[in-house]
Amino acid sequence: MAKKVKAVVSIQLPAGKATPGPPVGSTLGPHGINLAGFVKEFNDKTAKMVGYTIPCVLTIYEDRSFTFILKQPPAVDLILKEAGIEKGSAKARTKVGKITAEQLKKIAEQKMPDLNASSLDAAMSMIAGTCRSMGITVEGYNGKK
Repeated sequence: MAKKVKAVVSIQLPAGKATPGPPVGSTLGPHGINLAGFVKEFNDKTAKMVGYTIPCVLTIYEDRSFTFILKQPPAVDLILKEAGIEKGSAKARTKVGKITAEQLKKIAEQKMPDLNASSLDAAMSMIAGTCRSMGITVEGYNGKK
């Protein structure tokens, strides 16, 4: 018989550096799961992704056990890393960085499982839109590949 689901919680944590304190403790504590166990498992699974923020979807069951799925880092984090800058522009018109069409394709391929896109072209278009709103120019990309 399948376990009964108590809650499904989404949380974003730094890869390999999660601690049982806030935001983990305040978000997951009320559900009564073993915080130290979750933090250890999360840090073990994300040790190779240090430097990124990793979204995690946690399914908590009635018996206080849990399972979780790791998602890809947010597109913004991937774009900033590729562009080699700290943060995007507050105004889309103010250009603060550049990435190439190849870098755009690499990001789109990585994010594809998490995106609501039917093709790589659609995923690239979504990521290019994020770049535009951050003030980052995509060189060599005209919307079609």
